[in-house]
Amino acid sequence: MGRGRCAWAYESSACEIAYHDDEWGVPCRSERGLFERLILEAAQAGLSWRTVLDKREGYRRAFVGFDPERIARFDERQRAALLADAGIVRNRLKIDAAIANARALLKLRERGDSLADCLWGFVDGQPVHNHWREPGEVPASTATSAAMSRELKRLGFRFVGPTICYALMQAAGMVNDHLIGCFRHAEIVAMAPNDSLSNMRAQTR
Repeated sequence: MGRGRCAWAYESSACEIAYHDDEWGVPCRSERGLFERLILEAAQAGLSWRTVLDKREGYRRAFVGFDPERIARFDERQRAALLADAGIVRNRLKIDAAIANARALLKLRERGDSLADCLWGFVDGQPVHNHWREPGEVPASTATSAAMSRELKRLGFRFVGPTICYALMQAAGMVNDHLIGCFRHAEIVAMAPNDSLSNMRAQTR
């Protein structure tokens, strides 16, 4: 009998299962890692996550390893090349948002702030370990992700609605939304043994 996984990882593609088993919910605090997740979650809006995962390497190539300094300098020629690149989601609004988000990130740096501090500050710097039993219990957005959305928009970021922000929180391990019957739930809790019980709260509260 195989290991228990979250419902969305059953009967999924190999890349989705690998993403579930190795990445989803693992705390990420690096600027490049968080920026990549932000761009990919925005790209996924209205599409399946498998579509984005299948194009992930295309994104890494087209967006130069998610280097915000280089992306912020993209001009009309490079923007046109992105719109013609079949290796990514060729959506004008999403491409423009990725470039705008790189510029917003650089402005954040100029103010002496970091993307990690900005995002992780919404969970007091520690992962929130939820205890969902059924897929239907997992929210699509929360009051916390709505607050994150408002702040990111204020800072000039685009394509950062509450649902995208919550998906980012899940992907970057700000919340551990693996079902408690999934083998990864306990493994991710064990990654941060010093987390206090006060951080093990449901996001819907």
